[in-house]
Amino acid sequence: MKHSIVRTGYVATLVLSLAAVASAQGGPACSSNRLAAESGFTFTGSVITPTGVAVPFAAVGTMSADADGNVSGALDRSLGGQVAKETFSGTITVNPDCSGAMTVEIYDQAGNPLRTAEWALVVDDDGSEVRGIMTSLVLTDGTRLGPIVTVQARRLFGNRRVVR
Repeated sequence: MKHSIVRTGYVATLVLSLAAVASAQGGPACSSNRLAAESGFTFTGSVITPTGVAVPFAAVGTMSADADGNVSGALDRSLGGQVAKETFSGTITVNPDCSGAMTVEIYDQAGNPLRTAEWALVVDDDGSEVRGIMTSLVLTDGTRLGPIVTVQARRLFGNRRVVR
């Protein structure tokens, strides 16, 4: 009897282990291709200046991503109450575990470079939503600022993906 219980325990453990492996392998992996769409986003947080002053920062905008990991977009931002329109372009990478990174160059309306931002990201809801935190913010003169900024982006127009 005791031998039968132990054998049943081993079999149950084996079956559960195989089911977990099959589930992990059969699940859809994340990739840049899942983000190929138009998205709307918001940034919120603060930027720490070299003198240690925290300046409130917020933005709202739209971006376009293609299956090759290229991103571009436009935003309206407020930095310490100073509002401006800006554009950006860069690249996004997405890992199979749905973590990712994005690097973008930000420009003023005349096309002059202003700064470079790097983000750590997580992709959710089959690529319909992305959340992230800015990990680096560098001005064109090389000045590094301390970002405490998060982003939340959501695909526009439902689940329709852009194919280019």
